[in-house]
Amino acid sequence: MTETADHPDAYPPSAEFAAAANVDAGIYERAAQDREAFWAEQADRLHWHERWNQVLDWTDAPVAKWFVGGRLNVAYNCVDRHVLEGRGDKVALHWEGEPGDSRTLTYSDLLAEVSRAANYLTELGLTAGDRVAIYMPMIPETIVAMLACARLGLPHSLVFAGFSPTALRQRIDDAEARLVITVDGQWRRGTPAPLKEAVDEALLAKGDVPSSVEHVLVVRRVGTEVEWTEGRDLWWHETVAQADPVHEAQAFDAEHPLFILYTSGTTGKPKGILHTSGGYLTQTSYTHRVVFDHKPETDVYWCTADVGWVTGHSYIVYGPLANGATQVLYEGTPNFPDEHRHWQIIEKYGVTIYYTAPTLVRTFMKWGRQIPDAHDLSSIRVLGSVGEPINPEAWRWYRDVIGSGTAPIVDTWWQTETGAIMISPLPGITATKPGAAMTPVPGVSAAVVDEEGKTVRRGETEANGYLVLDQPWPSMLRGIWGDMERYRATYWDRFADQGWYFAGDGAKLDVNGDLWVLGRVDDVMNVSGHRISTAEVESALVGHSGVAEAAVVGASDETTGQGIVAFVILTAEATDTGAAMVDELKAEVAREISPIARPREIHVVPELPKTRSGKIMRRLLRDVAEGRELGDTSTLVDPQVFESIRAGRAD
Repeated sequence: MTETADHPDAYPPSAEFAAAANVDAGIYERAAQDREAFWAEQADRLHWHERWNQVLDWTDAPVAKWFVGGRLNVAYNCVDRHVLEGRGDKVALHWEGEPGDSRTLTYSDLLAEVSRAANYLTELGLTAGDRVAIYMPMIPETIVAMLACARLGLPHSLVFAGFSPTALRQRIDDAEARLVITVDGQWRRGTPAPLKEAVDEALLAKGDVPSSVEHVLVVRRVGTEVEWTEGRDLWWHETVAQADPVHEAQAFDAEHPLFILYTSGTTGKPKGILHTSGGYLTQTSYTHRVVFDHKPETDVYWCTADVGWVTGHSYIVYGPLANGATQVLYEGTPNFPDEHRHWQIIEKYGVTIYYTAPTLVRTFMKWGRQIPDAHDLSSIRVLGSVGEPINPEAWRWYRDVIGSGTAPIVDTWWQTETGAIMISPLPGITATKPGAAMTPVPGVSAAVVDEEGKTVRRGETEANGYLVLDQPWPSMLRGIWGDMERYRATYWDRFADQGWYFAGDGAKLDVNGDLWVLGRVDDVMNVSGHRISTAEVESALVGHSGVAEAAVVGASDETTGQGIVAFVILTAEATDTGAAMVDELKAEVAREISPIARPREIHVVPELPKTRSGKIMRRLLRDVAEGRELGDTSTLVDPQVFESIRAGRAD
């Protein structure tokens, strides 16, 4: 990256921001001097019914025990203690429904709702250790259900409300859930989409195998008629809403399971990632406070993720509520009824911290800056990015257009498996570089290593390698539900001799030692012996003024091993000049990265295949690029997108 007057290499925080920040640069040294003492200090920010007697037990590696002997209640930390400390009237949730309805819940309101739910789940006969599946959209009852489960020691398995009945059943069976909590339907672009119907289909006996589910608890959201199984199905408003609003929380061991969350498996079988209580809550609370510089007295925080993904677990529910945050929860899509919706919500509630995905930032770019420019976004003081590496062009647009050219961006790297943010700038300390994850947060240790596990040093000519975590961390996964062998094989075998967790991502260190995440290792292409990241090529393409979004894959090539194939969406203002545009884009990549990275093919397409969580399905694009039959397209928002892609290739 070349520094220019318009595009500096790094963006330090303003003196004003740094002076008021929650932490100063000394936090890195304090954490490095004594990691366990540092994490003990973070854990002490929580309420413990019984304090631990050992910070970390790593004797059964790779299964960690954090805060051994400690006992706490996660829901008590997220709700009760704020009320007991006199903050019951503070707003916990500003909820905005897609049709325009809204609700505000204070911490006292939330405590009463969670207590009612906990009392009714107890009435149903559920006891600590029983699993509950939650299949719900972005409504307050979803958070209430999660916290009620946490309060009772019932590990929850949240299933994203866009998943199919088959995917839901797979997760119910794996966890042997006794209860499903769902809704009649959810609003999607002004139309009610059924969810209870999907639950009914999921629970149909598979041959002679009935489901483990005893009851289905249904929230009325859209008011549509639903099929009803007497004795099994229960209305929330007839049961939970009528229950006693007072409930005393009991303490659980720090290692008591908190939730199971399923993530993609390389074999096609989802992995049920298991997280426990004390360490997870410690790290989510700590990172929410320091990464976003969160100030509970004044900030209005909005994470746009869905609660069905880990970002929603950690940075909508557990981390923010443990910190007494006031936050926005939005049910709908960013362009319903039009593309102004997010900016209207920011104006309405005075959002100060906005945390979203690069995919959405690039979508906003595609729609044009005139839309956010029509709104007063001056309340925003911190911006966050999550889910994939953000390309420098989108990073700068995000800062300039949404952050008024002043708001620091925290580009966060972490995974379902890590539970909480691991690598990120700290907004009051770091001079951020567009597209760089920068350094591990204080208390976390990561390294970039080569094939043999040798550490890649900054300033070396070849600084690319594998991203590993070389020390245990509090919010780390404790295994794959019901399959500890798969846990060891998936995450620990690659660098078993060193005892390192292999994240599955490639990374590079620049000459300053700052870390850049290059995406999944299978998204690193080998072209004529040169390792080229799909993220780097995508970034170069999106750097062109005419490109709104790009997806790059490596396709088999007889000459070079792999050839680079790109699929691009043009901005609304750009004119598709056919071969001239393709040649221009190829030249742009060659100029930005190297002639070796020049794509073999570039296809201009109207849409890219994305999952409902917004991730581009590069595996399927690889199938297209290599002329294979498509793999499973069931998780895509629009499976028909491939017809338009094929048409674009045929032109």
